[in-house]
Amino acid sequence: MSSLLRKEMARMVFRPKGQKLEEFIEIEEQQQGRHFLCVSTKDKQVQISVVMCRRVKRSKTKKLQHYGLEDSYERTEIWDLEDLLVLDGRDPDSDDPCFLMHFDSVRFVKAISCAAKYTLARCLLSLSRKYRCTALKLRNFDWTYIRPTAMYSDRGDCMVLMQVCFYAFNLVCLSMCPVPL
Repeated sequence: MSSLLRKEMARMVFRPKGQKLEEFIEIEEQQQGRHFLCVSTKDKQVQISVVMCRRVKRSKTKKLQHYGLEDSYERTEIWDLEDLLVLDGRDPDSDDPCFLMHFDSVRFVKAISCAAKYTLARCLLSLSRKYRCTALKLRNFDWTYIRPTAMYSDRGDCMVLMQVCFYAFNLVCLSMCPVPL
């Protein structure tokens, strides 16, 4: 589902402007409809934007002789990565999907999950190093989910899950070994 959503959003919102959608997460907002926090690139410019998705009635077309619903996407807020001073995870010790983006003003964001929050943080950190040649200031994040390890690849949460499974498998194997008396 998310790959189809990614393709559609990239086609309708970012490609017409010559941008590439790098990452997106779903966020909770006050307004009705689905909302996404998106990171896009064009040349060496990185933008962060809030995209609102609404279901609208499709008008009758010649090919399709019926009315239907289609998704309409609208960018409601846009910032440059250069303007992002600090990405604040609020509390690294709790499973809190909320975070703060410090621009000239502070923007509160509530992701749909903690995994989504960390996915966005890894993406912004990577793009900041790549295009700005400086590390983005991250505050109040659990660095074990952000910082590269020996097994790390920039594939996001799948790699973290693989590490957990690897450790669990090792524990099972160790528990099955006989203990010499």
